[in-house]
Amino acid sequence: MVSKEQNQELMNNTISTLNQIATNPSTPRNIRKNIANMVIDLESKEYSVSVRAANTISLLDDITQDPNLPSYIRTSLWQAVSTLENIRE
Repeated sequence: MVSKEQNQELMNNTISTLNQIATNPSTPRNIRKNIANMVIDLESKEYSVSVRAANTISLLDDITQDPNLPSYIRTSLWQAVSTLENIRE
């Protein structure tokens, strides 16, 4: 079973990855804004860690479908999704 500490570490890794994408000037502006909002939601304590992770996975999946998204950003987003998928409660 995954501990709360492990979940928090996975969440912190994801937030770090998303912050790097959101602050990268080569990331399209609308994507930066969406990712910045996701980071705020991930850091919120309103819902459980697993609910926040599931919501973010869904949003990231929508973003990665954008044909205008540069491939290196898409790869980083998939990495974030992979990390979030390991969060369990």
